[in-house]
Amino acid sequence: MANLKEIRNRISSVSSTMQITSAMKMVSAAKLKKAQDAITAMRPYANKLTELLQGLSATLDADSGSKYAAQREVKNVLLVPITSNRGLAGAFNSNIIKETVKQVAETYTNQEVSYLTIGKKANDAFKKSKKVIANKSEVFDNLTFDNVADIAELLMDKFVSGEVDKVVLVYNKFKNAATQEIMTEQFLPIVPVQGEANVNLDYIFEPSKVQIVEQLIPKSLKTQLYKAIRDSFASEHGARMTAMHKATDNATELRDQLKLTYNKARQAAITNEILEIVGGAEALNN
Repeated sequence: MANLKEIRNRISSVSSTMQITSAMKMVSAAKLKKAQDAITAMRPYANKLTELLQGLSATLDADSGSKYAAQREVKNVLLVPITSNRGLAGAFNSNIIKETVKQVAETYTNQEVSYLTIGKKANDAFKKSKKVIANKSEVFDNLTFDNVADIAELLMDKFVSGEVDKVVLVYNKFKNAATQEIMTEQFLPIVPVQGEANVNLDYIFEPSKVQIVEQLIPKSLKTQLYKAIRDSFASEHGARMTAMHKATDNATELRDQLKLTYNKARQAAITNEILEIVGGAEALNN
C-alpha cells in the first residue's frame, strides 16, 4: 500500500505542475498577440527608414556630419545580447548566450570585448567576466520607445566618443510562435548600403542633406534598437508559449502513465488480498 500512496502523490504532483504550465501557456499566448501586433506594425517602417538613411549616409563624406557612419580600426567591441528577465522559455535565452560567446571566440578574438546586457539572463551569464558596462534589464518593466531611446543614446555616445569602435546587437527575431531566428546585427557604425541603386536616386532635400542626416540618423538608430527589443519580446512569449505547451503535453502523458501504473498496482494488491483470504479459508477447512 505504501507503493500505491507514493504513486498517488506523484499523480497529484504532476497534475499540479500540469495546471501551472497550462496557465503559463495561456498567459504567454495572450501577451504574444499584443507583442506580435506591435512588431508586425513597426517592422516595415523601421526597415524602410534604416534602408533610406543607409543610402543617404553613403553619399556623405566623413566630415559632413555622418559621425555614426565613421569607419575606424576596430579595437573595442561592445556586444549587446538581448534576452528575457525570466526563464521557462525553452532555448530562447541559451541560444543568445551561446551565439554571443561564439562571436567572441570566432569573430572578435583580437579585439577587446565588453557587454551591455538587456535582460537578466544575459546579465547573469556575462557578469562574471566583469566586462558588463551596464545592465538594462529594467526596460522590460515598461517597454516604451522613450525608455529604449535612452539605451540607444548611451550606445551612440560611447561610439562617438571613441570608447568603442563597433556595437553589435544579438537577439531573437520573431518569425512565428514556434520559430525565432538568431540575429547578429551591426548597430554602429551604420552599415553602408550595398550597391549604388539607392544612393543615386534623384531626391530633392529640404533642408540640406547634412541636416537631414544629423536629425534622422539618431532617430533611425533608436528605432532600430526598439525594433530589436520588440522582436526579442515577441519571440520570448512565443518561445514560452511553445515550451509550456510541450510541458503540458508531457505532464499529461506522464499523468496517464502513472494512473495506469496505479491501477495495475491496485489490481495486483487486490488480487493478493483475495489469494490470501482464499488460502486462509482453505487452511481452516483442512
